[in-house]
Amino acid sequence: MSGEGGAAWVFGENIDTDQLAPGGTLKGSIEEIAKHCLVRVNPSFASEVKPGDFVVGGRNFGIGSSREQAAQALHHHGVAAVIAPSFGGIFYRNALNFGLLVVECPDAGRIGEGDRLTLDPVKGEVKNLTNGESYACQPVPAHLLEIVEAGGLVPYLEAIRS
Repeated sequence: MSGEGGAAWVFGENIDTDQLAPGGTLKGSIEEIAKHCLVRVNPSFASEVKPGDFVVGGRNFGIGSSREQAAQALHHHGVAAVIAPSFGGIFYRNALNFGLLVVECPDAGRIGEGDRLTLDPVKGEVKNLTNGESYACQPVPAHLLEIVEAGGLVPYLEAIRS
């Protein structure tokens, strides 16, 4: 990613899948679910997040139930990536399976709300354009990037079979 970067939406530790996709919305469409994504923690998130913005979490981002809609809601909003020191295992897999980039970054806590970020997932580096800092992250393996770039696991598998 290059250019002006995306804005950071910063959340704390232990953001669970019920905050990402509230249980009472799960029978609705992904558009409906996305309207409620993270509103319990930041009421303006769902209405103000822009494609290319970043969600920055604390430890254990995405813990909780295995609901796929948690990753789908962020992907629906066009979130460029979720950056956090650690993730709930099922959320991590669901995110990649639905084409949402997730990056483990021990220094994610140094990123401030609204900071402009760019990400190099191959190198494993987040650049904070607001304060000039760079943060080392886990590089994303090439095969996982291919899945994300294809739009998720199913589109990836369809592409390699044809």
